[in-house]
Amino acid sequence: MRLWAKLSLACSLVIAVVVVVGALSLGAMGRLVSVNRKITTRTVPAVRHASAVHDAMPGLARLEGRMIVLGDARYVERWNEGVAEVRADLARLESLLADGREAAVLREVRAAFDAYVRTVGDELALLRRGWRQQALRLMESEGRALVERVEAASERLIDAIHTGAFAAQAEAARLEARTWTTVLLALAAALGLALFGTALVAHRLTRSLRALSDATTALAAGEFRPIPVEGRDEVASLARAFNAMAQRLRELDELKEGFLATVSHELRSPLTSMREGAHLLHDEVAGGLTPKQARLVTIIEEGAERLLRLVNQLLDLSRLRAGMLPLELKPLVLDRVVARAVDELRPQAEEAGVGLELECRGHRFDYTGDADRLVQVVVNLVANGIRFTPRGGRVTVRVVDAGPELEIQVEDTGVGIPAAALPHIFGWYEQAHRRKGGSGLGLPIARGLVEAHGGRMTVESQEGKGSRFSVLLPRRGAEQ
Repeated sequence: MRLWAKLSLACSLVIAVVVVVGALSLGAMGRLVSVNRKITTRTVPAVRHASAVHDAMPGLARLEGRMIVLGDARYVERWNEGVAEVRADLARLESLLADGREAAVLREVRAAFDAYVRTVGDELALLRRGWRQQALRLMESEGRALVERVEAASERLIDAIHTGAFAAQAEAARLEARTWTTVLLALAAALGLALFGTALVAHRLTRSLRALSDATTALAAGEFRPIPVEGRDEVASLARAFNAMAQRLRELDELKEGFLATVSHELRSPLTSMREGAHLLHDEVAGGLTPKQARLVTIIEEGAERLLRLVNQLLDLSRLRAGMLPLELKPLVLDRVVARAVDELRPQAEEAGVGLELECRGHRFDYTGDADRLVQVVVNLVANGIRFTPRGGRVTVRVVDAGPELEIQVEDTGVGIPAAALPHIFGWYEQAHRRKGGSGLGLPIARGLVEAHGGRMTVESQEGKGSRFSVLLPRRGAEQ
């Protein structure tokens, strides 16, 4: 699956849950709006009209009594107006209360009111015939009872409307609680899916990228390590391309190492012969030399020596890289080995005007290792110290009995190593100060020799104040 498809799938899960949450929320909101609209547009007006019917009945009863007792047509007209208002309220109630318990009670109210209106009509008919007493008796016997019946029925109607409103409010509260619960659960599910999807995609991406980063770091250090390829996304394509590149670099490196080893081996013999021939000429074995000839022989001798040293370094490099550098392990006394290296470089230090000191701290310096290779390590470190220390400075070599380890310290008061170059100082062909010359092979070869003895090499430096290289050798480390 392509990377964009993975990301789209993770996002689509979250989007789907959000859409479902939105749909549920909209549905719940619609039901809440419906309930609230019912309360606003039905319940409140219904209560108002039912209350109007209830409140109108005492007034109609009073007008009824006055028009029967007084026989005044004006009261009849006002009574008819009141009846019309009540009928209008009842008609409005019928439109609001079309079904349910409220509609049944409303029918009782209308039946009682219609009976009351008919009774008052009978009373007026008796009054027009001059039978006032009969009309009064009818009013007292039936009219008052019907008024009370209408009032009682309208009170029940108001109670029924209130009961329905309370039920609607309770339903709205339950619906609101249910809505919140649903939304919160859905949001929690969406959050969980989002976190799960994000974590899954991030884990797969970071795992692949971490493997690629580690392999890139190893490649920069000269270790060619393939990356396991998983999937068919862009990261997997990048890993395959990296593996192909690393394999090609491995082949090129092997080709280079083979070339260097072959060339170095082929150059070593003629360079040795050239050096020895220059020595013989310098010693005037073949006859005397003029000053000019002696100077030319010296130049040849120094050049051959320098080239032979470089060739030997290239051979050591090839053997170290291949893990084939032989060590002749023998019991030795480390302080004597270090003293041998220091004595070898004293003339060079004196010529450079740099003080060279040897300090021994401790008593047990017994060690098992390759004396010549250890001398090579110390010579390289001390020679670097002399090269990068100005005239009047000092190089101090210490051999320390550190219990389970033996430590060799080479400390100088030279120019130091720039902070930017410090992490790479042991890299192949790395040089902190290129103007000072050198091949950039001495330090990595020295560290390789130390590691072949089971030890490690560290460096501390402050630019402008000097450097200190430390070689830590576990006792009998090379044997292990």
